[in-house]
Amino acid sequence: MAFTDVPHNEADLVTVRTIGRIAQLLLELRAEYERRPNEATTAQIRQRIGELAQLEQQLSHPDIRAAI
Repeated sequence: MAFTDVPHNEADLVTVRTIGRIAQLLLELRAEYERRPNEATTAQIRQRIGELAQLEQQLSHPDIRAAI
């Protein structure tokens, strides 16, 4: 079975898409911070990193996803 033939769980697909959206947002926040470093942007970056950590937990431990 090829890598692309692996069936995926719908919840995992949603989680991975959310990770992609947050990653894109982080790139935009990085560019904003490079233009104008400030605490508000830093706080947003930290918040998004926390969200990514939660999403990683959901992918690693499906039982966590069920509790959310």
